[in-house]
Amino acid sequence: MTVIERPPLWQRLKPWLSGFDLPLLLAILWLCGWGLLCMYSAGYDHGTRFVDHARNMALALGLMFIVAQISPQKLMAVAIPLYVFGVTLLLATALFGVTKKGATRWLNIGITQIQPSELLKIATPLMLAWWFQKREGILRWPDFIAAFGLLLLPFLLIAKQPDLGTGLLVLAAGLYVIFFAGLPWRLILPVMVLAAAGIVTLVASEDHICEPDVKWVLLKEYQKHRVCTLLDPSKDPLGKGFHIIQGEIAIGSGGTTGKGFMQGTQTHLEFIPERTTDFIFAAFGEEFGLMGALALLAGFTALILRGLMIASDAPTLFTRLMAGAVTLSFFTYVFVNMGMVSGILPVVGVPLPFISYGGTAMVTLGLSLGLLMSIARVKKLVKT
Repeated sequence: MTVIERPPLWQRLKPWLSGFDLPLLLAILWLCGWGLLCMYSAGYDHGTRFVDHARNMALALGLMFIVAQISPQKLMAVAIPLYVFGVTLLLATALFGVTKKGATRWLNIGITQIQPSELLKIATPLMLAWWFQKREGILRWPDFIAAFGLLLLPFLLIAKQPDLGTGLLVLAAGLYVIFFAGLPWRLILPVMVLAAAGIVTLVASEDHICEPDVKWVLLKEYQKHRVCTLLDPSKDPLGKGFHIIQGEIAIGSGGTTGKGFMQGTQTHLEFIPERTTDFIFAAFGEEFGLMGALALLAGFTALILRGLMIASDAPTLFTRLMAGAVTLSFFTYVFVNMGMVSGILPVVGVPLPFISYGGTAMVTLGLSLGLLMSIARVKKLVKT
């Protein structure tokens, strides 16, 4: 009887792993390591938070591996169904959603509660990339207007929940796709000039526009307070300015090398609010200092640069748009989170990728990385 020997495990896995982008994978694993280390310290007295974070991270990496095996053509085919499904869930949330702390962001599906807005971080740029791929070579200004309509629908539904942080992330991801598709600079520059003028006016007239009796037409009252608190957190140091002040104290007290692992006083004496989620970078900066922050930034920089390289080499318009949007979305996450913790941006609910605790956000992260890996994989397989 002939015995057929099975090949070693690494040989059986080789067809699955061929084409994987090693530099991107190394950057991801580097950031995952820092995320686990920081969560162990910041969340050790939060029950099973470290274990849950490790489980969510493993799930995200598993999803990344699975999605990476799917060709971009098949991903493109699900763009419309996924977008319609996501918008339908947003409408269901508006009608039947669960309200917590004044925000209706969750939908009860029986076994658990989900946050449909997270799905739109993937579905919206996917839909826009599909739209521009179909219009390639015949793009006209009405096509850009239609694209803005596809983008504004989920953004407005999310902002109404209200969840301005997630809404801005969806808006940014969509705008990246529209920009890479060839939006003319003559339309971009006026918006940038108006935004810069608005910021200058806001800072110059802070004392007047932040008075209690002054109403802001486009923003809700709590959003006005966030902006005014950013301009001068010392006006309410024990209230609305507490988050920013404590975050700055924690980061500053870390110095060059930090206070050491598990030695952060601001963190473990619970002066830092939301120290395992939105403000975890403050806990990180306190314990690992400037050198740790630079190491973390090096990982994010490597991921972003590698993602942009993948986008530049992508074989089709759809893959270029998706790779570019996914990569710059990571930049937006990092810039907004670190900016709000450092006191240069208003406090919004934006997690720090790989570092902040959050199951739904981590799953979205894994799906995004899977898309990027899929595009890199196809590029390498084509070259070979």
